Amino acid sequence: MSRAGFATRPGAAERWVKARDGAALPVTTGFTARLTIDVTPAMRRHLKRAALEQNVSVADMLRALFAREFPLSGESHE
Repeated sequence: MSRAGFATRPGAAERWVKARDGAALPVTTGFTARLTIDVTPAMRRHLKRAALEQNVSVADMLRALFAREFPLSGESHE
């Protein structure tokens, strides 16, 4: 059984990013999309420990990291 195309992306990055919703939506709209990444068990423990020390969920900690490292156009989170 072939899985060709399972994880392939279109040629244009913007088209790939906007494929589901037709337009980029700001985070404040309440729209969310699930992002799945593979990490080692050690990294998972490290992330959970860091979130616990900050008294936040891993998801909230990573959202803040993404917002800081990859701000939306014209926004600064520093």
